[in-house]
Amino acid sequence: MNDSSVTALSFEDALKRLETIVQSLENGTASLEDSIALYTEGQALKAHCEAKLAQAGARIEAIQQTDSGDAGGTRPFDAGQS
Repeated sequence: MNDSSVTALSFEDALKRLETIVQSLENGTASLEDSIALYTEGQALKAHCEAKLAQAGARIEAIQQTDSGDAGGTRPFDAGQS
């Protein structure tokens, strides 16, 4: 699988493929060359999944509360704030 086909995958499809690769590598039945190719593909899939998660996090909005505890609106999600 090349980089352009990895980036075309949905998060769920990329994660399923990554799980399959991990199982194959843990199984230990692949040749050394195949294992290296699977590992390389897995790295690309991992990066793709991380990017998709970062994009999703940027779209999340946190609910802001007023002093009385009521919902007072929303603000963009900031992972650095608690």
